[in-house]
Amino acid sequence: MFRYELLAKDKKTAARRGRLNTPHGIIETPIFMPVGTAGALKAVTPAQVEEAGAQIILSNTYHLHLQPGEALIEKAGGLHTFMNWSRPILTDSGGFQVFSLPNKRITEEGVYFQHEVTRQEIFLGPREAMKIQNDLGADIIMAFDECIPYPSSHDYATKSIRKTLRWAEQCLKHHGRNDQALFGIVQGSTYADLRRQCAEALTEMDLPGYAIGGVSVGEGLDLLKKVVADTAPYLPEHKPRYLMGVGLPEDILESIERGMDMFDCVIPTRYARSATLFTSHGKIRLTNRRYRRDFYPVDPACDCYCCKNFSRAYLHHLFRANEVLSATLSAIHNIRFYLNMMAGARAAIEQGTFSEYKAEFLENYSFLDKGNS
Repeated sequence: MFRYELLAKDKKTAARRGRLNTPHGIIETPIFMPVGTAGALKAVTPAQVEEAGAQIILSNTYHLHLQPGEALIEKAGGLHTFMNWSRPILTDSGGFQVFSLPNKRITEEGVYFQHEVTRQEIFLGPREAMKIQNDLGADIIMAFDECIPYPSSHDYATKSIRKTLRWAEQCLKHHGRNDQALFGIVQGSTYADLRRQCAEALTEMDLPGYAIGGVSVGEGLDLLKKVVADTAPYLPEHKPRYLMGVGLPEDILESIERGMDMFDCVIPTRYARSATLFTSHGKIRLTNRRYRRDFYPVDPACDCYCCKNFSRAYLHHLFRANEVLSATLSAIHNIRFYLNMMAGARAAIEQGTFSEYKAEFLENYSFLDKGNS
């Protein structure tokens, strides 16, 4: 049911062009996954997300476990039916969310934390993460891991990856569905030896896919590039590679260049709600007064519903009037911008010109940062 095909490799970089076959459809990689944390993308409908070109979306195990609960979603027919999304879904294990909570208690078996509303103590470990994700029914599910904070000592990171590897083995043992692909998560902070050690140990488990976790936690672009470069060469070539939580265009392109296939982040929809839109010449803030009489599309190079039908002046008005439609149209555009960027990357890899594509994209994208508008 789940199969990855490596279709092409860029001639000058480690960039890859692939295809994932899942029970709910094909995913062309490299790909960006819009995030619907609680089973919904904020301000947009599933139909609008699909029309924007999304091939797969991500939902969050931790949040869905707290509300409405995996039992109700399973009774509804699974997450696909519950949220009316027919294409593939990935659920993360909840590890990142749990480990970012205050007053958590980490043990060798898992993590104890308090419910955000009721303050009831809840336990989440490998067995629980698998049970929840099996009930949710996503196509790709993630092993429960410890997300190492940055900065972290080598000693702490060493002990942490041992725990993550033990938990990955337990996840594999308790994973109960053959129509779901279980991905392992490589941790190790910014230490090359630990990243390699963790990647090689997970590879021995022969999982359907692998992710790099513990990035986008404050380490910056230079260290992000280092972590990916230190890790990707030790991941199996003929299995998908997922870089978790990385969402700025420049970060994504740098990571594609280093061999990563899948990305997710809340940035496109979160920025949209604050009137920040991505364009081929950089980000713009539509609440700025200069857009009050600007009748151009958000991005003349974009083919999304928003750009084909509305002007910057109209969106400026919507934001100033506090209309909900402002967030909807902006989210549609931002999602489409990201997916167009990924389509361009795929085409460039097929043609062996990814380096040129990245350089041209970033040169154009930095136009507004150079003082132009």
